[in-house]
Amino acid sequence: MATRFNIHPDNPQMRMIDQVVEQLHRGAVMLYPTDTVYAIGCDIRSKAGQQRIRKIRNLPDSKPLTFVASSISQIADYAKISDSAYQIIRQLVPGPYTFLLPATRLVPNLVLNSKRSTTGIRVPDHFMCQLLIAELGNPLISMSAKLDDWDEPGYNEELFDLFDPHVDIIIEIDAEYRSPNGDDLSTMIDFTGDVPTILREGLGIEMASQII
Repeated sequence: MATRFNIHPDNPQMRMIDQVVEQLHRGAVMLYPTDTVYAIGCDIRSKAGQQRIRKIRNLPDSKPLTFVASSISQIADYAKISDSAYQIIRQLVPGPYTFLLPATRLVPNLVLNSKRSTTGIRVPDHFMCQLLIAELGNPLISMSAKLDDWDEPGYNEELFDLFDPHVDIIIEIDAEYRSPNGDDLSTMIDFTGDVPTILREGLGIEMASQII
């Protein structure tokens, strides 16, 4: 059974944040809100956490995991950003965008696309993500919260009940449920080719289309 943390969006209880971070350092997997949909995640340095997320989402080792960072500076630690890519990314962060980039050696093997040595990374515009990354000191794995036998919930409490047996931590805030199946996902932009390409249209697609 997961431990639930009801965290105030305006005045986060740091005692609770410290408890979450302590568990994440020990390899815990959590259900947490982002600026798009609820996600399941763990410390990017936790191999056990990454393996559990793959099991929960039924993802093969060949399927790369995405993760969230605090800033474009932190992205640069984990991915190679060309000058032209930087000029675009800096206009879109923080926000609902996933950037596909060539990975550096800091990206764990279980996270990246091993065939292409690429990684998916984003900087969410969400206080909880930013706070957890700052306190943890590392990026967080971020995979949309859905299961194989997906009977889509209509609201947050149903989602929490669905994931209660699968995760260690559930972070609750005052936010409405968003579906991970539609337009509430992030817009995905591929920067691994000669020109940037939009791979998936989602939130923020209008701004991305204008800039690219």
